[in-house]
Amino acid sequence: MNQDRLTYIAPTAIIDSDHPSIRDFALKITEGMTNPVDMAVKLYLFVRDRILYDPYSPFYLPEHYRSSYVLKRGRSFCVPKASLLCALSRGCGIPSRIGLADVRNHLTTKQLIDFMGSDLFICHGFVELYLEGKWVKATPAFNRELCERHHVPPLEFNGHEDSLFQPYNLQNQKFMEYVAFRGVYADVPVGEIVDAWKEAYGEDRVNVWIKGLKQANGQSLSDFEKEEVLSR
Repeated sequence: MNQDRLTYIAPTAIIDSDHPSIRDFALKITEGMTNPVDMAVKLYLFVRDRILYDPYSPFYLPEHYRSSYVLKRGRSFCVPKASLLCALSRGCGIPSRIGLADVRNHLTTKQLIDFMGSDLFICHGFVELYLEGKWVKATPAFNRELCERHHVPPLEFNGHEDSLFQPYNLQNQKFMEYVAFRGVYADVPVGEIVDAWKEAYGEDRVNVWIKGLKQANGQSLSDFEKEEVLSR
């Protein structure tokens, strides 16, 4: 683990764990804590619930995934939220890395399905944390309020076991299905993500998203919290 520790604990261009805002906040939120598992759970809950899930956030530049940017913005989609959890964890001395997977979303909104043209979410982001001598997966994507509105129990993380999306919601309807795992990374592979989206959703569609976000000057393209849940 020695080499992995150096690779996955160092700050990167996007997972900027050495940024003053990241470093200071990581120390503040874990003040008085010494157990890495307890620290990881505390950081996970902050990113899950205090950084709102927003699939209409900017995505096309490296800065949109930069941990300090996500902390300041207070909302984003799964990959930038994973980036922030990685940075805060590294700031506390916990090795961390980004994981990417393709997932099929069986519970979403009509607006989001129409926007994406698919219920397949390409390059969904999660985190792997090195705790108690092993890598443990954590998925801080959906905040508690959003889960309650979608009738899905909030995804918990105890620091000992993998925490991945729930396959069913509270009505026993299909919720999330993992289709493929793409790998793990020391930094967020922004170019790979954007290229994968263009391949999956169509270059023209993705370019329309980018054009709209540029015109919106960094604001989200829609308000996901107000959209109606669509059962599939």
